[in-house]
Amino acid sequence: MKNLQTLVQEAMDKAVANKEVAGVSALAIREGKEICFAKSGHSDIAADKAMERNTICHLYSQSKPITAAAAMLLVQDGIIDMGQPVGDFIDSFKDQTYLDNGIVTPVPVDKRLRIHDLLNMTSGLTYPGNTSETEVKTGYLFYDLIKRLKNCNSDEDANDYLDADNLGFSLEKTPDPSKGMMSTAEFAKELGKLPLEFLPGSHFKYGTSADILGAVIEKASGMKFGDFLQTRLFKPLEMKDTTFFVPEEKLSRMSKIYKNVNGELKEFHGNRLGVRSDGKENAFESGGAGLYSTIDDYARFGQMLLNGGIYKGQEILKPRMIQYLTSGSLTPTQQKDLDNWHGLEGFTYGNLMRVLKNPDEAVLVGNQGEYGWDGWLGAYFMNDPSTKTTFIMLTQMFDYGTGTLTRKLRNIIMNNI
Repeated sequence: MKNLQTLVQEAMDKAVANKEVAGVSALAIREGKEICFAKSGHSDIAADKAMERNTICHLYSQSKPITAAAAMLLVQDGIIDMGQPVGDFIDSFKDQTYLDNGIVTPVPVDKRLRIHDLLNMTSGLTYPGNTSETEVKTGYLFYDLIKRLKNCNSDEDANDYLDADNLGFSLEKTPDPSKGMMSTAEFAKELGKLPLEFLPGSHFKYGTSADILGAVIEKASGMKFGDFLQTRLFKPLEMKDTTFFVPEEKLSRMSKIYKNVNGELKEFHGNRLGVRSDGKENAFESGGAGLYSTIDDYARFGQMLLNGGIYKGQEILKPRMIQYLTSGSLTPTQQKDLDNWHGLEGFTYGNLMRVLKNPDEAVLVGNQGEYGWDGWLGAYFMNDPSTKTTFIMLTQMFDYGTGTLTRKLRNIIMNNI
């Protein structure tokens, strides 16, 4: 019978050979001890660079659990509370509107958007799309953000956000580069002016909530969001390669992004959701998508959570905060919205992470209470408290999310511990 390492390696090599991924790495840790690390393929095909353990990758939405943990730090310090209105920190969120059957309507005072709604994606904030006024106007804001990026050659995905003109909104399409790059605070200010898609708390919808949470953390702490993360999380956790931009001396370790086009792997150079594909400086520190990291850096974060907030004897978060952070849940009404998410059968959601509630309904092997999240390019994180296991996978493939290889590797790991 093949052992764990062999099974993982063979699954990876097959996915690379089939051009499902260009390069991939995976790490599993149980009870504090590494039980498997494997890598396959390339981080840069043209330069013949192999995927390595220290390869730096875009996390995209796998940034979200870190943003949630940062919020918990301010909760335990008594600086913010989950029931606090977002308008306490960002003025444009004080007198918001929402869409009531398509009609822009004032949000009642007793239904104001709260930090709790940001953590649970029940805010009414959305990502760009073309099914509502909120989605369309959010798309134009991202278009503005991307067009104002400094020394950025590609606007491929910026133009993607302009495909909803037929909805009849009169919006500015000519960003002013003289304004400079859009900051985290400016993005939040402008987003707060848009109507929410629904009354806060009434539904679940995946969107820009974590980006606004990052802006709240910035305002509440009095520090740039990235500086707060460095001071309170990354330095104590020795996450030396986790940042909102990749320093010049480390760019050679950053993986390229690939897209399978008619069976061939092509590099992608867009700046999806305002996150730079080149890793260079960006004033927009996206709490929902902006971080770059390595597999070992993220594993340190995962292990801290699994250890009840402790890393190498140092308390980063209080045990009660860890319990709250990792056991979130939607209400029955909100859960109905998540139930439409293909691939998340059996899961609920809370504090910017999925939480496995009914393992028998899931499309992968897992245990009740496991939590984590993934990213647009295929970064993946899972903690399973019942077996004290952390699993991290990194790949950089366009629109990969939790893919077939991710589930295969998970299933191998969970069936061999």
